[in-house]
Amino acid sequence: MKEIKIYDPAMCCSTGVCGPDIDPVLPQVAGFLHQLKERGVKVERYNLSQQPIAFVQNSQVKSILQNEGVEVLPLVFIDGELVLKGNYPDQETRKEWLHRLAQEGSGAA
Repeated sequence: MKEIKIYDPAMCCSTGVCGPDIDPVLPQVAGFLHQLKERGVKVERYNLSQQPIAFVQNSQVKSILQNEGVEVLPLVFIDGELVLKGNYPDQETRKEWLHRLAQEGSGAA
C-alpha cells in the first residue's frame, strides 16, 4: 500500500469535519488517514465541490460518475485499484489496512 486516493462527495471543507451536521464517520476516517500518512502512505483526497477537475482528470472516476451519478461517492482507490465505492472504510476495514501495511513494512507477503 503506497498510495490512497479518495474522491469525496461535495463537502464544505476538505475533510468534511466542519459545519453543524458532521457525519461521525468522517473524523474517524480523517484520523485514520493521518495514521497512514505517518506510516509513509501517500494520501490524497479530492472534494467534489472544491476540486472538480480531479474527478474529470481520472478516467475511471469520470466514467463511474457518468454511469452511476454522484451518489456513488466516496470512491476509494489503493495503488490505483478501486477498493470502496459509496462508503468510507469501516473500523474492520481500517484494521485490515493497517495490518496489511505492517506486513508490507516487515517484508511479509
